[in-house]
Amino acid sequence: MHNRRTDIDIAKGFAILLVVFGHLVARQDPEGVHWYEPLRRAVYAFHMPFFLYLSGLVAAVFGFLSSGRAGLRTAIKLRARRLLLPFFGLGLLVLAGKLVASRFLFVDHVPSSILAGLNGLFWYTEESPALSVWYLFVLFALSIATLWLLDGQSRKLPWLLAASLLLCWLPMPAYLYVDRVFAYAPFFLMGAAAGFAEPRWSQMMDRAWPWTLAALLAGLICVALWARSGEQEALMLPLGALSMLALHGAMRRIKPGRTQTALLFFGRYSFMIYLGNTICIGVAKGVMLRFISWNGVHFLFYAPVLLAAGLFGPIALKHYGFARMPALNRLTD
Repeated sequence: MHNRRTDIDIAKGFAILLVVFGHLVARQDPEGVHWYEPLRRAVYAFHMPFFLYLSGLVAAVFGFLSSGRAGLRTAIKLRARRLLLPFFGLGLLVLAGKLVASRFLFVDHVPSSILAGLNGLFWYTEESPALSVWYLFVLFALSIATLWLLDGQSRKLPWLLAASLLLCWLPMPAYLYVDRVFAYAPFFLMGAAAGFAEPRWSQMMDRAWPWTLAALLAGLICVALWARSGEQEALMLPLGALSMLALHGAMRRIKPGRTQTALLFFGRYSFMIYLGNTICIGVAKGVMLRFISWNGVHFLFYAPVLLAAGLFGPIALKHYGFARMPALNRLTD
């Protein structure tokens, strides 16, 4: 077990807050709510690139990418248990849950049949009924591919990063998350490059975070006010790259206190929150919709309740459910 880095856990805590905020509304927006979609559009322009950067950083800093191909078999086994088991298990659970719950509650994006749902989960993944789990599969693919291609030689990384920056602009098919693997590869590799460049990377963050944060905020305001979906995707590369210096650097400046304690708390539960937030949000939303609409001003009540459900529901499940099941408890650490 490697030692934890406080600045990375704080950054993960902030990133998982953004993930949960982005999941408050799935595919059908509430009527008469004009402020949420621009904010979500801005968040989606950088929050998962930032998450992939942190994943690449951790993979480099704590030695995963240094083992070379000699450790590939062990790495595949460990990563499959860590990432693919939750990916398949959670995907099947969400599919079954949606098919059953849709008989009693409002449920977003219910597949027309079990076969259609399985096809979306594991083949034509753009139509996945559990699209939020894509990060698990993409991280597995990127980490194993990078380990194999680098073969323990960090000097190969600039060439690999350059290739990913060219390929990310090409249209890729939405099968087996191939489109997302190539779209997010540059951010994972930038994180790996940052990890191999420590401590110079941390020193650069400490110098550059104020002006990069200003540039990032300016870009996000533009996305929120004027960008359409295609333009948002085109801006993801520069805004995602800015977020690495801006947000991680800003998180390093947070002093001990309530804010740091809260972000550390969410950061250390970030994997469990990622796995369970959409389920908890969906259940809370389905129950609440039986009693009150979420349209218009009602969404001001829904938003904090769903945010709390997405953050604290998975943590409660881990403490009061998985704690009695050691295998699941270890899997979600």
